[in-house]
Amino acid sequence: MLDFTSDTAGDTPSSRAADAARQDNLASDRALLDAYSNAVIDVTERVGPAVVRVETGPKVRNARERGGLGSGIVISPDGLVLTNSHVVGSSKEIRLRDTEGFDTDAHVLGVDPDTDLALLRADGARDLAYASLGNSKTLRRGQLVVAIGNPLGFESTVTAGVVSALGRSIRSVSGRTIEDVIQTDAALNPGNSGGPLVSSKGEVIGINTAIINGAQGICFAVASNTAQFVLSEIIRHGYVRRAYIGVAGQTAPVPRRHAVLAGVENKMGALLMQIEPDSPAARAALLPGDVAIRLDGIEINGVDDLIRALDHSRIDRTLSMDVLRLGRLRAIDIHPIERKPAKQ
Repeated sequence: MLDFTSDTAGDTPSSRAADAARQDNLASDRALLDAYSNAVIDVTERVGPAVVRVETGPKVRNARERGGLGSGIVISPDGLVLTNSHVVGSSKEIRLRDTEGFDTDAHVLGVDPDTDLALLRADGARDLAYASLGNSKTLRRGQLVVAIGNPLGFESTVTAGVVSALGRSIRSVSGRTIEDVIQTDAALNPGNSGGPLVSSKGEVIGINTAIINGAQGICFAVASNTAQFVLSEIIRHGYVRRAYIGVAGQTAPVPRRHAVLAGVENKMGALLMQIEPDSPAARAALLPGDVAIRLDGIEINGVDDLIRALDHSRIDRTLSMDVLRLGRLRAIDIHPIERKPAKQ
């Protein structure tokens, strides 16, 4: 009688090769997971101590009566801290707590609601751990990133993900568009705001700023290069300088007939709705109903384009603005002035 139950019946060269291949794949997967884990651990140990809790409002004993709560990142040995402007708001009382439980008061050096960034300085004499800002222009989609912060008040929380997209635009609390924003799937929650988004090199490449409610895995961070510009302006001037002309408007389509008659290719422009009295726009004789289509050689396809064009490089310069007025193209000289800084 033949015995078909032998343990060696399936032990063939091909099955042994398949088992060996599976073991190799498992070993490779384990190595990849270990490398991923080690990268996150390394970043957390290097940058985590520089992350602080940012608490605003008067001191209270009852935690339920606490004011605003967010995160921040110390970026210099003398206690400069980057966070979000919506975290500090207009608060005059700000306290920081590091990962070792050290508390210190802080004061606002400057805020920039247009990029949702604020710069603080810790008042305590103790040396704080700090992190370095990296170059966000070197980021690539799919790159590993780590977010560290205090979501919902849970201190020193770490989440990891990837760079989902680069060059995004989101609307700030002030209504202006924040450009060059990083999209990530690293989980963020209220309280993460102002905390760092960190590369695998341990460099801060973004300041976490926003989540989309109801959407899983869609979170945003202001790029570190934007943060570097903002903090430099605040250190130099106390605020970020931008040009001002004194108009309110909205993005609107350019009627095809008007575009053809004027010889322009714009399909959209910035429709001027209001002109502030005694403003550069009023002095230039701009009128409600004008449609701006070009400023200083830059094509204007909407209000956001006009806002972007009015940066600090155009303060106190006479510029040419092309507008459509009643179907006719007009070139108007306008002299932007420096915009008043945001009130703190």
